[in-house]
Amino acid sequence: MTAETAQPIQATRMIALGSAALTTGFSLIGFETVPDATPEQLEALLRELVRDNQKAMVIIECDLARSEGKWLKRVRDEGGRIVVSEVPQLHDPGSFRPRVEDLVESILGPSALEERS
Repeated sequence: MTAETAQPIQATRMIALGSAALTTGFSLIGFETVPDATPEQLEALLRELVRDNQKAMVIIECDLARSEGKWLKRVRDEGGRIVVSEVPQLHDPGSFRPRVEDLVESILGPSALEERS
């Protein structure tokens, strides 16, 4: 590949959406942040990322991860350029249940994730 045909390297955006307390921590390590984000703001951001063919790592608080937006579904179904990861709420981390647990239980049954002694 010559310098004339080389494609410029596209930076990956790092973005965190959630409560102000959560996004403050992410801003300290260089993430773009959307404090107190709404499902509508998440959808608008994902639509922009897809439309502009951008690469991104998007961290969202678990309440936003449960929203039913079409762009969130599309990004999760496509995978690849836009990675979405959910994190627990700071005020209640013990209640965190990742979506993958629902998938595992639907395939292997409700006792699949129980602790065994």
